[in-house]
Amino acid sequence: MKAVIFSICPAVQVVDITHEVEQFNVQMGAFLLASAAPHFPVGTVHLAVVDPGVGGERRPIAVETKRSLYVGPDNGLLIPAAKRESIRHVYHLTNPSLMLSKISSTFHGRDIFAPVAAHLACGTPPQETGVELMDYVHLSFGEPQLDGRGATCKVIHIDHFGNIITNISQHDASGLDANAKFVITSRRSRFQATLVNAYSNIDPKNFGLIVGSHGFLEIASRESNASKKLKAKIGDTIRISET
Repeated sequence: MKAVIFSICPAVQVVDITHEVEQFNVQMGAFLLASAAPHFPVGTVHLAVVDPGVGGERRPIAVETKRSLYVGPDNGLLIPAAKRESIRHVYHLTNPSLMLSKISSTFHGRDIFAPVAAHLACGTPPQETGVELMDYVHLSFGEPQLDGRGATCKVIHIDHFGNIITNISQHDASGLDANAKFVITSRRSRFQATLVNAYSNIDPKNFGLIVGSHGFLEIASRESNASKKLKAKIGDTIRISET
């Protein structure tokens, strides 16, 4: 993919976010992209490929937002990041002049996405990539159920350290009482937790609730793996409530 990009747009600067997305895990890729994209300069072209539907009926797309461009498969991968920047247009990539002449049914990243991204980076207007579409695939991290004593939420990501990222946004987390003690209910087990502003402030015997750099509330265990302790997995439902 990089070889194709540099062949088309030699002056472009390529920055890798990660190559460690789990196989076929579109939601994980969407979360990592949405976490990283806001820190790139205005005008960045984001190329993302987690594409279990490659060669099938899923469409290749480009998304134009108020500050960036996104290129990848129409499986929801690009949408959480793009929605944060206000989506202007979504295009079905149908212009063959912006793709390689021979397209493999198993490697659209090299043959479609990389060349289109390179052309965009070198100034091709996004409307020239193809026809605009409105029925693109949405992917959402869901909304927590909030009440007066806490929230029922979903696990949307588990990072390298075992921190459990929930779909409780920073805005929603601001409504939690910083002086309260909390109970985490996961898989019928209950654990004590406190709201903290640094990992080092977590009681080693309990769990901490902290808003991470990605803007979501996470459950952490001091210098250990919270996901293993709670036996939590992506997609699990967790209840966080005041005692």
